[in-house]
Amino acid sequence: MNSSSESQFALVLKKDCATCRLIEPVARELAEQLRDSLRIYVQDDPSFPESIAGKVDDTQLEFSFHNDIEVVPTLIRFCAGKESERIFGWDRKQWQDFMQMPGLGNELPDFRPGCGSKSRDPGMEDMLAVKFGGARQAARQLEIDDSEDVMEACYERGWTDGLPVTPPTPVRVARMLAASDRTADEIIGNIPPDYAPCSIEKAAINAVMAGCKPEYFPVVLAALEGALQEPFCWHGLLCTTYFSSPVVIVSGPVSKRIGMNSGINALGQGNRANATIGRSLQLIIQNIGGGRPGGIDRATLGNPGKYSFCFAEDESDEQWPSLAMDRGYTRADSVVSLFAGSGIQPVMDQQSRNPESLARSLAASLRTVSHAKVFMQTDALLVLSPEHRRVFRQGGWNKAEVKAAIYEALRTPGEELVRGAGGIAEGLPEQFKDRTLDKFRADGLHIASAGGTAGLFSAIIAGWVASGEKGSQLVSQAMV
Repeated sequence: MNSSSESQFALVLKKDCATCRLIEPVARELAEQLRDSLRIYVQDDPSFPESIAGKVDDTQLEFSFHNDIEVVPTLIRFCAGKESERIFGWDRKQWQDFMQMPGLGNELPDFRPGCGSKSRDPGMEDMLAVKFGGARQAARQLEIDDSEDVMEACYERGWTDGLPVTPPTPVRVARMLAASDRTADEIIGNIPPDYAPCSIEKAAINAVMAGCKPEYFPVVLAALEGALQEPFCWHGLLCTTYFSSPVVIVSGPVSKRIGMNSGINALGQGNRANATIGRSLQLIIQNIGGGRPGGIDRATLGNPGKYSFCFAEDESDEQWPSLAMDRGYTRADSVVSLFAGSGIQPVMDQQSRNPESLARSLAASLRTVSHAKVFMQTDALLVLSPEHRRVFRQGGWNKAEVKAAIYEALRTPGEELVRGAGGIAEGLPEQFKDRTLDKFRADGLHIASAGGTAGLFSAIIAGWVASGEKGSQLVSQAMV
């Protein structure tokens, strides 16, 4: 043998591999020839091969993980402590050339493929990354006693929103973190109401608890960054006695890529991405920011969207701009928008067959947002179903024309809206009596599209009564 005396070798085997068992004579010959220059690592049975003494027990797979072993057997040459080259499987000519030993393994077949490394078993890479430092996690780890029900432990520690959560094990958190190229210790912002710093890792922990798949995590981060934009006023939204909570609208290619629902029952249950992305945001403000019902969360009634309210836009009509495009983005951009919504108000119009009638019909329903006599205080998000959108498109109207017609239909003399008008004490101050008023501020009505293709029903998501510069504004965050 003419190998350099400075070279060191490592041979990785496992007993549960026919090729590893086949090459036992070769391993024995190498051990005899190389002596202290060779270490044999065994992934499953430290007694294998029985004919060779001094094996290294790698059943914890630490060596295999750090050296990225994909196949066994693998033979690695190290020079000056660094890997210079490797071979794997069994190819007699290759092994002879690699070791400069012409007769090595002459009695064996010419070729046999190797087997998968145990370090590449399903789920094992994430476990090893956590165990051996490949995935650094700074969060404090809590040990749950074997006698304690894990789900009940989450309830008792106040980690849930009232529904069961997925326990955030280190492996699950590592998988979530791996879905983003951002570092785990990066601070994404301070979460109200306590304004506690939120790292990417803490966001990942709550995404795990919400039930997210790792591929949803970049959307969760975009939603979180949107919620932290000052115009959204997340702190005020949490503290209000009103109904509102964050509504997450996802536009662009990412919604299809991760399987979000923009069609049948888009605002309802049944889609994991829709349900868990919105839920992540709510768990983050509870578990990191300290915003809990009965504490700083003072909602008189609240709404079911406080568990989760998230859906994708229906962008099947390429001539109809998405909400994100209204905000200055392109159809190729993946964008997360947030709106302070207070629930769903149905709009049923099964008779209108022209744009003029349908616009007036939608306006009649929008008039009652917050209250029929409350103008200029609440924004709204109108979610048009495909069939209602089709009425406008077939009538030759574009989205801007729809919005303009709705605004025009909603213009109302102030004398009908002031306090006491119509025998109703609620209303606007007397100073507005001689003015004609718009229901919404100039940028207060937003239009998105979603829903099934059957059913002449659309939906109004009313906003927070504190809208605009003094309250909450719809915000958008592009994914990068």
